[in-house]
Amino acid sequence: MTRPPRHLAHPQYRPDIDGLRAIAVLAVVAFHAFPQVVKGGFIGVDVFFVISGFLISTIIFESLDNGMFSFSAFYARRIRRIFPALLLVLAASFSFGWFGLLADEYKQLGKHIAAAAGFVSNFLLQSETGYFDNAADTKPLLHLWSLCIEEQFYIIWPFMIWILRYGKSKSNLLFVLLITIVSFSMNVWNVEKDPVATFYTPQTRFWELSCGSILAWLLLPAHRCHHELKGKKHLNAIWLIVLNFISDNKVFISNIISVFGIFILLYGFVNIDKGAEFPGKWAVVPVLSAIFIILSGESAWIGRKILSNRIFVWFGLISYPLYLWHWPLLSFARIVEGEVPGHAIRIAAVMMSVGLAWLTYQFVERPIRQDGGSKAKVSILVLLMIVIGSAGYSVYVHDGLKFRDSVKFVQNQMDDLDFKIDRMTKGWLCDPLIARGTRCFYSGSNPSVVIMGDSHAARIYVGLREFYSAQGKGVAVFGGGGGCPPLLNVVSKMSSGDDTQNCLVKMSDPLKQIINTPTIEEVIFASRGPLYTTSNGFGDFDGDRYGQWVLHDENNPQGAKSNSDVFFGALGATLDALLAAGKKVTYLLDVPELGFDIRSCLASRPITLTSRTREPCAVLRSQFESRNRDFRARLSQVLASRADVKVVDLAEALCDEKYCYGSKDGVLLYSDDDHLSRRGSEYVVHRLWDKFR
Repeated sequence: MTRPPRHLAHPQYRPDIDGLRAIAVLAVVAFHAFPQVVKGGFIGVDVFFVISGFLISTIIFESLDNGMFSFSAFYARRIRRIFPALLLVLAASFSFGWFGLLADEYKQLGKHIAAAAGFVSNFLLQSETGYFDNAADTKPLLHLWSLCIEEQFYIIWPFMIWILRYGKSKSNLLFVLLITIVSFSMNVWNVEKDPVATFYTPQTRFWELSCGSILAWLLLPAHRCHHELKGKKHLNAIWLIVLNFISDNKVFISNIISVFGIFILLYGFVNIDKGAEFPGKWAVVPVLSAIFIILSGESAWIGRKILSNRIFVWFGLISYPLYLWHWPLLSFARIVEGEVPGHAIRIAAVMMSVGLAWLTYQFVERPIRQDGGSKAKVSILVLLMIVIGSAGYSVYVHDGLKFRDSVKFVQNQMDDLDFKIDRMTKGWLCDPLIARGTRCFYSGSNPSVVIMGDSHAARIYVGLREFYSAQGKGVAVFGGGGGCPPLLNVVSKMSSGDDTQNCLVKMSDPLKQIINTPTIEEVIFASRGPLYTTSNGFGDFDGDRYGQWVLHDENNPQGAKSNSDVFFGALGATLDALLAAGKKVTYLLDVPELGFDIRSCLASRPITLTSRTREPCAVLRSQFESRNRDFRARLSQVLASRADVKVVDLAEALCDEKYCYGSKDGVLLYSDDDHLSRRGSEYVVHRLWDKFR
């Protein structure tokens, strides 16, 4: 006899939950389009987590109670719900990238499409975060991290509940409470130590979904809760008393709870911003608000009259495709404009995303979800996801497909952005330094000149290598790379959390090596000084990426002294140590930070929204001087008592009376907003050739 197919439980439809979805997605969209208007709009994602945990757990609990739960049916339903709209957005992004993105941009997009298709975007984004990471708004699929968190929850949660239900334990509630407490504790504990991992990893986010699961258990029919609490007389009695009290005062309690829920949600939108340590304890605000609003239900006036309003319900029904569409449109606009798009473009992108969301819901989602769940349909969706993921990965491994006709005409300029240099890393003094994690490369057989510094040191090396080669000298680069200023015994890190850059070792070890190596005669200092002393980047392009940079002495806790005091105090000590060892020292005043994406200076792009090209490709000299005034004043004080230190101002090669240029005669002198390109390095050194003598 053939066993009849199992059908999962269908939770009773609640229009107020769609209304809550609408508030959440509109807040997220508003934040992404106009972050200064709705500063806390990003917490709408956390509201989605609670809603998802509530609905999924309701399905699981009810299906298990009815003896109708099926893993295959559960995952088939998830595939029909998630895959269609996601496939459409990934395919559309892939297609736009083919025609509209430059090779390096398309390469990044391909990697992110592959990660999204495998539902691991959150792990990829976590791994990418760092000094050289692209600005968040140039990643069109950045927003899929939250979808991946949900999918990871969906993968393991049914198994955990099923094992618990049919194992020795009979208490779903205690298990869910334990998961929630552990996950929340990890979130609060780690948010200061490692904010990036806490933001992106599932173990620090699952508590938000499991809070929805707890709510699902609490809203189960009373006889089911009674069955689960069977044998626990005191808990059963207390629970029945609570249920009776709520039943007798349902409307009043629902109204109070819903008002409180809406109030704290609005509080979060206004008072939480991206500068907060989030999620951490701040995530309690959106999670608690979602719990209260869902718990109050349609009995509350807010749920019945506002959240169940047709407009809110309509936005709730298209909330998933709207979430998927809005960010790629805004991000692609940002990329092709080369800067934050104007208000009109952002408004148009939002309106377009609403239209695309409705079309996706009406003609893609609904037909697939309402037309039954045949195995063939599910198999086709899975196959298509594999295809789009493989296509994205292929673009990534083939470096963004440079052969495309749409990018050939700007490839010469694009080659300037691809900073690669021939260098030796084996032998001489490099082997032990590299073994300890320090950067080391050189030219010549036995370099007598060493450039010390952060990533800017590697850039000026290209030009200086030619200069010193003409004198018969070899030159090397020591140091920690991005984010590590050339200072003895100083910790440098991007935030107040754990020190993942290890600049203390990466800089102190090679500096000590220089002091103890007689054949090294000259040391050149190069770094992006104002970044470290102010904690802030510069301009629209990278200003938002920084703002929490921390410097502190090895033997002092962070915050004991200002970044500026740490920097210049350590610089004086470092210079004194080198001068005492008989080294010739040169300090390079850094090149100007542009404050904009150098791609906005390209002769043309495959696709543009406006006809304007940045002209001139430059930052005002007055802005450059304002940015560097305090830094240079403090530096002058340090160098005043160290007359043997030679100073070369790299800005002299790039600035006239009015502008500091990022491009000259069609040649891009920078590879981003603050790093010299290969030809830029050669240009600067040639312009200042006599200064280096």
